[in-house]
Amino acid sequence: MAKIVGENIKKLREEMGLTQVNIANFLNVDQSMISKIEKGERSLSVDMLEKLSYLFGVTIDDIENDKIERSSYSIAFRANELTCDDMEAIYAINKIAMNISFMTNRLKGE
Repeated sequence: MAKIVGENIKKLREEMGLTQVNIANFLNVDQSMISKIEKGERSLSVDMLEKLSYLFGVTIDDIENDKIERSSYSIAFRANELTCDDMEAIYAINKIAMNISFMTNRLKGE
C-alpha cells in the first residue's frame, strides 16, 4: 500500500509542478521524508495524507487506489513557482469545494 500511495503522491506532485521541497515545506517535514514516502519506504500520517489529498483535490481513497485519476477541481495560479502560502490557499479552496460536493451528493442521496 505504501508503494502505491508514494507513486500516486509523486504523480500528483509532478502534475502540479511541485518539487519534493515544496511538499516538504507544506507538510513541515524534511525533503528526505518526502523522497522516502514516494519510494514507498515511509508511510504518511493520516493528517499528512488528508492535507495532501485536499492540496491535490482528490480523496484519500483516490491516493490509495492503484489507478489514480486527476480531480475535476482545478485552480489556476499565474506564477513561476507556488509558495507555501499559495499551496495553503489551494488546500483551503479544494477542501471547501470537495466538502460542498460531498454534502450535495449526500443531500441527493448518492
